[in-house]
Amino acid sequence: MRILVLGGAGFMGSNFVRRLARSEEIVVGVYDKLTYAGRIENLKDILDRVYFVKGDIGNEELLEHVLDEFGPDIIVNFAAETHVDRSINEPSPFINTNINGVYTVLEVLRRKQALYVHISTDEVYGDLYGTEEAASEDWPLNPSSPYSASKAAGELLVRSYGRTYGLRYKIVRPCNNYGPYQHPEKLIPRTIIRYLLGKPATIYGDGSQVRDWLYVEDFVAGLITVIDKGGVGEVYNICANSPATVKEIVENIIRILGGDPERDVVHVRGRPGEDRRYAMRCDKIQKLGWAPKVGLMDGLRRTIEWYMANEWWWRPVVDPRYVLSDAPWEAG
Repeated sequence: MRILVLGGAGFMGSNFVRRLARSEEIVVGVYDKLTYAGRIENLKDILDRVYFVKGDIGNEELLEHVLDEFGPDIIVNFAAETHVDRSINEPSPFINTNINGVYTVLEVLRRKQALYVHISTDEVYGDLYGTEEAASEDWPLNPSSPYSASKAAGELLVRSYGRTYGLRYKIVRPCNNYGPYQHPEKLIPRTIIRYLLGKPATIYGDGSQVRDWLYVEDFVAGLITVIDKGGVGEVYNICANSPATVKEIVENIIRILGGDPERDVVHVRGRPGEDRRYAMRCDKIQKLGWAPKVGLMDGLRRTIEWYMANEWWWRPVVDPRYVLSDAPWEAG
């Protein structure tokens, strides 16, 4: 089987590629623009086992050439702008990649026979604050930020190409992933790195925002389950059922690192329009035989150990606007 991974040098994509590269039955291709968050260092030790092309998903001519040359059976699209702070500061790249880029991929694919697997996000459901309910796959999409709106738009394009052109597709909506190779701008690595650099961790507002936290290796296993067993034209939530507030996550990280949350954590002004609670039901994928294996505290410890052991990886990309600034969303 030949699988081409768009955005395969990013955080989630590279973890997925690493898993595929262990199989002798799969030929893996990676197509990545290598932006600030997609880094060749994420694939450094497996590049000899991967067909790699540097390219933008918005480049229709190059993308079609790669598909003709590589001949994938399956295309998995991780390529996206994903950081909410950056989408607040500068929405344009999110529109270009997450909507126009997806459109280009779909235009190329409707001339091919490959199965398309689209990586979305739980943020397309919007804020479920004030309710005890959790979103199933048929829940209305109600995005709040430019980022989540662009991801919802990309999803709708995929579904329309399935209905109109017969595109074979599957969509997954993962909850908050964390683990090795996640860019320092994201909450968990940013908290770890700020502490290692002698700066206090920051929490937007009171830190009561609830998220579901999934270790990236569990996500990869869930994605492979959907590819192997999921129905064509179906949507699957992938979640851990491990809800925790941002405050709990940050304080647990500081404690594991040996710090004192009373001393080493500061609260800053909240993001404009920030969602208070995300929650999904994941019984649909569980019926395919998948369940997460890494508990939250174990996953946090594994992640902290990785960042402490891999300063060579994170130090060159510590952006002062989004890592060292106390209010990254104001950095623009």
